[in-house]
Amino acid sequence: MCVDCRCGQNAPEPAAPRRLDLGERLLRRNDLRAAANRRRFRQAQLPVVNLLSAPGSGKTALLERLARDWPEARDPDSRGATLQGRGAPNARPPMAVIVGDLATDNDARRLWAAGLAAVQISTGQACHLEAGMVERGVLELEQEGVALARLELLVIENVGNLVCPAAYDLGESLRVVMLSVTEGEDKPLKYAASFHGADLVLINKIDLLGAVEFDLDQCRRHIARVAPRARIVPVSARSGAGLSALRGALGLVRDGGLDLAQAAMPVLQP
Repeated sequence: MCVDCRCGQNAPEPAAPRRLDLGERLLRRNDLRAAANRRRFRQAQLPVVNLLSAPGSGKTALLERLARDWPEARDPDSRGATLQGRGAPNARPPMAVIVGDLATDNDARRLWAAGLAAVQISTGQACHLEAGMVERGVLELEQEGVALARLELLVIENVGNLVCPAAYDLGESLRVVMLSVTEGEDKPLKYAASFHGADLVLINKIDLLGAVEFDLDQCRRHIARVAPRARIVPVSARSGAGLSALRGALGLVRDGGLDLAQAAMPVLQP
């Protein structure tokens, strides 16, 4: 008799147990695309930054400020040729941005207005960018006439989230994590996984230090605890404080390029 419903039918023979070997990483497909992205970026000798933060920390505002303060004097033979990206027909900085957001192209529009070549990747319900999305963003940039080999820097502005993006390699050469002083000193401890993988940590909105009573030294100690190899650069997108130190931490020089050895140096003291 069937022991489930007592219907009087013969019970089926129990299925023999099977063993499934799950030897493939869940993110294998993403990692393969990330590796392809990285090969492409290296071939173009292009430094690529994966910028992570919580919503509202000031990622877009910082990129706007970098665009406004980008050195204008350039060697005619340098990689910094004028870009012809969408929304920026006379773009000055040889920097492009791939912007990730769940919805809207608001951030991309701000970057276009700042003179940057930028493409928007709308993720829908996905709370992070994946390597395949970055690959699509690069294709869109190229379709807009932005050649990777002519850029000095490509920034991937990830979806505002300090949880999911930490697990996804995008093919970047430098992972930068930002927090703002309005978020509290313990942010690195609360989101240790994101900060642990950081090459560079930015503390933004330092012009508000006094107003929010943010303890910068304590925050530095928290960062050093979870990300001991990361450099720390306090900045202000509003005032421009720390922008020179940021450009130095990125290894940006007159003829372009990123010094990865320099980027991996110990914590930067202001």
